[in-house]
Amino acid sequence: MSEDVRIPSDQPIQGKTFSLQQDFPNSDGYYQAIAAAADDCLVLIPDAPSLLERVQVLSGNRRNLRRLIRSSPSASNDAALLHTLHERLSIYTPDVDEHLKRLSLFQRLESTLTTTEEQYHLYMLEIELANRLNGAAFRAAGQKVAFLPHCLRDQNARCKAAQNGLDLVCKGCSKICGVNAVSRLLLNAGVEPYIWMEADLPGFFKEQKVAGQTTGVLGMACIPELVEGMRLCQKHRLPVVGIPLDANRCARWFGEFRWNTTNLGVLERLVNGDGKSA
Repeated sequence: MSEDVRIPSDQPIQGKTFSLQQDFPNSDGYYQAIAAAADDCLVLIPDAPSLLERVQVLSGNRRNLRRLIRSSPSASNDAALLHTLHERLSIYTPDVDEHLKRLSLFQRLESTLTTTEEQYHLYMLEIELANRLNGAAFRAAGQKVAFLPHCLRDQNARCKAAQNGLDLVCKGCSKICGVNAVSRLLLNAGVEPYIWMEADLPGFFKEQKVAGQTTGVLGMACIPELVEGMRLCQKHRLPVVGIPLDANRCARWFGEFRWNTTNLGVLERLVNGDGKSA
């Protein structure tokens, strides 16, 4: 299977703030980098759950992050953590500072748009750690569902996705549609894929808990939104894993939807239990 859904372009896709396809034609290099970064950070804090908890706490204080990244790596474990991530991951976040400078006063009120480079790096690590910690429990769950972003759709096709159960379900109307490719892969792995448009996720999670159903969740989105969704699942004590889009290219960032991709090879290894994130 191809590592990525290809788009009609001979150049790597570029996001507004993060772009994982620096090793065009795919994002394999990023996944090698984040795996190595996680291994390095686990030397600093050897217990993965403790490292995940520390990462989540750190990412919530932007002023502290600015202070830490300006300090020496030897100043503290937190400073060493941030410098380690910056060294490994800054190639994938080249445009964050310029983006932040261009935000309007109104846009500065939206936390997603104002995500800093240090937060991006911590979020990347958070996703990697959650995948490692939750992968086995996700695959062993009695029911497995995935929520996919509509921005992966073929932008030149008239989407025929229809409501079926929780939310919209892909009907496979375009051979080059990212949602189609991802949906087929997930179905083969026993995961129910939905295009997330209207689903009440907190309500669904509560219903599953009342029913005694063990439900594993896979999310796919831009990095800040993916972390937000994964934390919601964590709050409901559901085994959650996630795969980011290769760049942030939707209307929120560009004023229009642009072609996007995700790494199918990494997704396949995650859902089948083969690879670092297992």
